[in-house]
Amino acid sequence: MSLIPQWQRPDPNRPGGVVCPDERLPWPQTFVLGVQHVIAMFGATVLAPLLMGFDPNVAILMSGIGTLIFFFVVGGQVPSYLGSSFAFIGVVIAATGYAGKGPNGNIGVALGGIVACGLVYVLIGLLVHATNVRHKRSTVIQGLEVDEVEAGVAVHWIERLMPPVVTGSVVAVIGLNLAQVPIKNMAPTAFDTWVQAITFVCVGLVAVYTRGMVQRLLILVGLLIASAIYGVLTNGLGLGKPIDFSGVIAAPWFGLPRFAAPVFDINAILLIAPVAVILVAENLGHIKAVAAMTGRDLDAYMGRAFVGDGLATMVSGAAGGTGVTTYAENIGVMAATKIYSTAIFVVAALIAVVLGFSPKFGALLQAIPLAVMGGVSIVVFGLIAVAGARIWVQNSVDFSDNTNLIVAAVTLILGTGDYTLKLGDFALGGIGTATFGAIALHALLRRGR
Repeated sequence: MSLIPQWQRPDPNRPGGVVCPDERLPWPQTFVLGVQHVIAMFGATVLAPLLMGFDPNVAILMSGIGTLIFFFVVGGQVPSYLGSSFAFIGVVIAATGYAGKGPNGNIGVALGGIVACGLVYVLIGLLVHATNVRHKRSTVIQGLEVDEVEAGVAVHWIERLMPPVVTGSVVAVIGLNLAQVPIKNMAPTAFDTWVQAITFVCVGLVAVYTRGMVQRLLILVGLLIASAIYGVLTNGLGLGKPIDFSGVIAAPWFGLPRFAAPVFDINAILLIAPVAVILVAENLGHIKAVAAMTGRDLDAYMGRAFVGDGLATMVSGAAGGTGVTTYAENIGVMAATKIYSTAIFVVAALIAVVLGFSPKFGALLQAIPLAVMGGVSIVVFGLIAVAGARIWVQNSVDFSDNTNLIVAAVTLILGTGDYTLKLGDFALGGIGTATFGAIALHALLRRGR
């Protein structure tokens, strides 16, 4: 397999304007679409390190490097962006005792756990890849010998542990769990709440009433229109907090982020390393969601995807960044645009690398009004939840089966309600309890069939 695919031009006769992973639009359009994916990942990729006391510029930089690592490991066949994982927040805070203000003074201990988690993830990926060897068997159908390709042992085992009802629930619950971020934290005033509404209406209008490239850039165009409206209302009419470009003007064009080195502490490792299971479920859900949207069987790349994500997490933790995961936010953008070209993610990754070394570009993105980012987040997080439901639909999950019904119902509430289990200093909440709960419930209840 080549490390870089030979991208072809899309088939103009394909219905729906779908662009497949091994295809690409002209480079100028690909670049603009890459910018849109950067916008989609930016809010969460910056928010997660801030909640853990990490340097957001390092997180942005490592998200770009991690995405490139993932791209090369999967040979450019699985469209994905890797950003800061929210699954690490609870365990990192527990391991470091972070109080929530300023830089995390015990960041090295967390980084050691993140590197260890990445290593566990890589080992899982290697095991999956080694046992995911496909083989042929011959079957005689109407007098003709036909070769049928069977999935390897790994695919059967993983799909039995995490069937579509589980992966769909986990993907959906990621969006639902994150819903409280824009609703509760990104609209401090009544004015900001209205701005959020203006923003998601702008995105909706672009999605429905425009055509061509503008429609495909619905997130970016909607954000720009909403920002312009915000500027008129605040900078022009004085109704709210004006857009402040002073940080952009003062920031240097180039500068190093605050790198940090890992410290390997056994207690922190035992707390953080099990997050690998959550990352596996997220990545599996991502692969199933993209496969459903593109109509392609991506099971052959499952082990490679796990290895790529694990290596990216190890590299990120070694440099002072957060653990990373395949980003559901960008799945939402792909679902809306129907463009799955992996070339877009190479562009987005390179932009993120530049941003990581450029305080000025980072300051420009951070100058986007919080309420506008909140409105965009509402759309993107909602698209994530719908992507999970799409997995159910595409795989014909039978909700007349009480096992599927209970697994999905309980998982959605555990994740949305941020259900937290505590044992001493160890705490598992939100996405974590939803993921493990979905897997455990399905394993328990399927025995009763």
